[in-house]
Amino acid sequence: MSSLDNGGSVRTIFVDFRKAFDLVDHNLLFDKLKNMYGIPNCLLKWIGSYLKHRQQRVRANQTTSSWKQLKGSWIGPLSFLALISDLTTGCLVHKYVDDTTLSEVLQPNANNSNMKDFMENLLNWADQNHMQLNTTKTKEMILGPLSRSQLPILSTPLGPIDRVSSFKLLGVYIETTLCWSLHVDNMIKKATKRLYFLKQLMRAGLPSNHLFHYYSTVIRPVLE
Repeated sequence: MSSLDNGGSVRTIFVDFRKAFDLVDHNLLFDKLKNMYGIPNCLLKWIGSYLKHRQQRVRANQTTSSWKQLKGSWIGPLSFLALISDLTTGCLVHKYVDDTTLSEVLQPNANNSNMKDFMENLLNWADQNHMQLNTTKTKEMILGPLSRSQLPILSTPLGPIDRVSSFKLLGVYIETTLCWSLHVDNMIKKATKRLYFLKQLMRAGLPSNHLFHYYSTVIRPVLE
């Protein structure tokens, strides 16, 4: 924010990894758990026995389906966090579960950017860790006064990265102008749709305490 206040800009890449939790390489994961976190072998074997050859099937009355191999697990998000903990690209990297954001601060009147090199570092890390970048869902945004036409479009071997004027990150709509109108409008639309169901419940004769419970748990959190 201090850079934007001083007339600078921020070039941001919202990274999306394809099937982030399902594509975690367990061998790489165990190496990092052992070397970076010092997890003992007995615990690694315990985790490995849970992740290896997991299957499920469905039973209805006396009929049972065939076994199906599982790719994900309840510890999938934790596994991904451990795998991505050593991701560095040379610029600011913010990570929250499977949401990864690269940010480069550009000074006022800047006409060059190192984001291409940072993206190359990201792609190298993804290749070394057997992860895949989802180019169609990965987006670029330039915050601040810098004209978007001054910087070339970034691309990956799978295609160019779209440059957008707004993006939804962790439930918040961000605009290049840092205006909150888009976010407020979407929150109002979301709350309005839920208010409709509140009216339907009221017309159905639901007691007032139940109506208040619905409002406080379903509608008010959106507005707050």
